[in-house]
Amino acid sequence: MPKKNKIYTSLEKISLYLSMPFTTLNDDSFHALFNYASIGIVITNAAGEIQMANKYIDQQFGYNEGELIGRKVEILIPSRYSSRHVKHRENFNSNPHSRPMGLGMELSGLKKDGSEFPVEVSLGHYKIEGDSYSLAFINDITQRKETEHAIIQLNTHLEEKVKEGSQSLAITVEQLGNQIKVTERKDAELERVNTFLNNIWNHAGAIIFVTDKDGLLEFFNPAAEKWLGFTSGEVIGKMHVTNFHMPEELKQRAHELSRITEKEVAPGFEIFTTVSALDSDNNQEWHYVRKDGSDFFVSLNITQLKDTQGGVSGYLGIAIDISEKKKAEAELRAALEKEKELNELKSRFVSMASHEFRTPLSAVLSSAYLLSRYAKTEEQPQREKHIQRIVSSVTSLTEILNDFLSVGKIEEGNIDVNYREYDVKEQMKEIVQELQHLLKRNQTISYRHIGKSSLVYLDVSMMKHIVINLLSNAIKFSSEQSVIELVTEKKAGKLILSVRDHGLGIPEEDIDKLFRRFFRSSNVTNIQGTGLGLHIVSKYAELMNGKIECESKLGEGTKFTITFPNRK
Repeated sequence: MPKKNKIYTSLEKISLYLSMPFTTLNDDSFHALFNYASIGIVITNAAGEIQMANKYIDQQFGYNEGELIGRKVEILIPSRYSSRHVKHRENFNSNPHSRPMGLGMELSGLKKDGSEFPVEVSLGHYKIEGDSYSLAFINDITQRKETEHAIIQLNTHLEEKVKEGSQSLAITVEQLGNQIKVTERKDAELERVNTFLNNIWNHAGAIIFVTDKDGLLEFFNPAAEKWLGFTSGEVIGKMHVTNFHMPEELKQRAHELSRITEKEVAPGFEIFTTVSALDSDNNQEWHYVRKDGSDFFVSLNITQLKDTQGGVSGYLGIAIDISEKKKAEAELRAALEKEKELNELKSRFVSMASHEFRTPLSAVLSSAYLLSRYAKTEEQPQREKHIQRIVSSVTSLTEILNDFLSVGKIEEGNIDVNYREYDVKEQMKEIVQELQHLLKRNQTISYRHIGKSSLVYLDVSMMKHIVINLLSNAIKFSSEQSVIELVTEKKAGKLILSVRDHGLGIPEEDIDKLFRRFFRSSNVTNIQGTGLGLHIVSKYAELMNGKIECESKLGEGTKFTITFPNRK
């Protein structure tokens, strides 16, 4: 057993003295002993609440006089040990006896400012009128730890000299042997901790690095090499941690921090030193740039590393890849936005349906009533007029419903392109024939096909919808006796479809907005329509990889041209 040093002898004497009944202890003597002892003394009750603390303990831990009274003794212990200490305290209360605390362990005290320092603790126990009290003597051993470290370094140096055959150094090493034995137990514990930390460093999935106080990289773990594509040799002592960041992001964060702190923050490592100094959670999301130029999202935490004097000596950074999390968030936002758009579409449908359905339904109702009034043979022209009006109104209603159904399918992503080979020339002739009943007086549709072959490889249904929509608009916005030109041209593996009218034309400022949902040009607001037709045309053309263009001049007409790739 090693001899007890002077500190332990003093501790035992003070413990014995304070364990006497308070009635035998003069107040002045007690307070002099308690408050002017050069060792920290704390007295707690059975619940671990501090009943007395001498001036030396207040100085050691940075508290004002009386500030510790009534608080749990765990306030003096680092949080990582607090929960275990409560259990140790309860075990001590159930079997109290004077002893050193934490045998085989490195004990640390927690100051009020959050810093830690190594301590030795001796425990005593006594009762007053049936109440149990614990007495702890706490000694700051920072200086001793530094001495032990110096001894280890000196020992290493001496051992090297011994190998060189230096007799004088061999004698010195022999003299220090006993001191080395005392430190062997601490070395074993240090080795265990180092092994644990090495396992974390080498096998952690997170990026871990250490920089000096200016941000120059000093350590770079294997996960950092894997995620960022740099070897340790490429970065240590050569690169700053800011080299992994996007310059535009650094500028943005520097601007935000300058606004928060009300002082200018430079767009570099000063961002991280400022954030780590703030009394708040400094987890931040950044883009990290790999060696190959690709980037990914990380959650980064940078913490100050402090020396024994409390000064900042460097920084520890831990970054975790959150690319999948950000992707999931983006998908969720997109889904919510899509849901919002669909709800808006439904609302617009209800609003527009109530407006657009009213006119054709009123026409059907009035024409049906008037038909019943024309019973004579010579009134056949009037009957035909109203029958045509009913047909036109029903067609209009059908078009509106088809438009809404198409938009709904497009927004929900429920449309598949069904390609097949067919004769586009024959399809166009059929469509022109179907739309004859919509033509105004003396209006005509002129169709021609350019090219030797008229076989195309497209979606028949989508093409029909596109052409009907474009021709219907041309009929609607053109005057009587006008000619609407429909042309298909097959050349160089492409199909070019164009529809030209000689009607109202479109204001230049409206052309870029034509394909938006519910948009109607400013010069046609008095003409019935939903504003969905061209939106559907553009979406169907896009689904078949087509490119749509619009040329228009006010008062002279409009031409829509769609170019489709025509390959199997």
